[in-house]
Amino acid sequence: VYLDSENWLKASVEYENEVFGHLGSVVTNQGFSDWATTEISAAIHSVWYRLSRRKDDFRVECSFDGVTFSQMRVCHLANATDTIRFGIYACSPEDSSFTARFMDFSILPCQWDAHDGQQPD
Repeated sequence: VYLDSENWLKASVEYENEVFGHLGSVVTNQGFSDWATTEISAAIHSVWYRLSRRKDDFRVECSFDGVTFSQMRVCHLANATDTIRFGIYACSPEDSSFTARFMDFSILPCQWDAHDGQQPD
């Protein structure tokens, strides 16, 4: 999700070595970023992502089979009050290369169910 150079959100798969990689997400609000990662096996070669939006709040989910999704992150983008831009990307560090394939891109109704609130204890 890209609002401008000071406000954005990304999710990623990062190759680290032949044993493990990372799923990651970065949220940048007003130029300040935080980064969250979780280790995954390097044997995983396909990852599905799902992005949902509720006003200026976003949920990022991932799946290793394209069917069962797990929440990676819920975040807030303070300036996401109107139209946003979003898309896919691939990048490689200097002196390296790889092949990235993007498939099954869909725009669907929001898959993030509205929260009805928690009953009092």
